[in-house]
Amino acid sequence: MIGKTMRDRWDNAPAAARARGDLGNRRLHARWVTFIDRRKRPTIANVAIARELAGWCWSLAIMDD
Repeated sequence: MIGKTMRDRWDNAPAAARARGDLGNRRLHARWVTFIDRRKRPTIANVAIARELAGWCWSLAIMDD
């Protein structure tokens, strides 16, 4: 469940960033589930997801409004 602070921040974000954030979050979660289903070690899964998250954050940072 999303807390009030995060919901407030989400409401203040531009629509494009909100949409991109939601898609990214769903994609990263799906990757995480895939790693767990394939019985990857949690450390390996964490590093892989962190790498993708860093690239996703960079893409948000350079996104035009």
